[in-house]
Amino acid sequence: MNSTIKIIVAAVSAAVLVGCSDDAQVVGRNLSKAADNFEVKRRVIFYNGITGEYMLNIEGLCSLGKGSETNSVTVTCKTAPDEYKRHFLGLSDNVTFFAEQVEGQGASAYHYRVTFKPQSILPDFDFRGSASDAKETYSGKHYE
Repeated sequence: MNSTIKIIVAAVSAAVLVGCSDDAQVVGRNLSKAADNFEVKRRVIFYNGITGEYMLNIEGLCSLGKGSETNSVTVTCKTAPDEYKRHFLGLSDNVTFFAEQVEGQGASAYHYRVTFKPQSILPDFDFRGSASDAKETYSGKHYE
């Protein structure tokens, strides 16, 4: 029984240590979460390393993401209360980008930030077809 208690204490201690992070990691995650919620003003600049010229400058409440391709990035910006613009940009051996946080942003070093949006749990359906098709489908006529 004594060894069982030691194992439980060791497991709890390991779980606590794994959950600990330094302040910079917590703040970094919280700032990323704020940016993904369009609360952080950023400037994203795409730069040609050969010519030394700026190719594109995007500024606003923007979130960065990985593109579907290996060497690509997406920049999604909030332009109005319910309007967004998304940019897909490819990177190459001579084209790179950097993102700058334009203004300071408050972030806690002691609390993780979790954003819960109930509307994202309930899907928004787009139905394509006629009303009679939907009625037949939901009445079970297609399942007989």
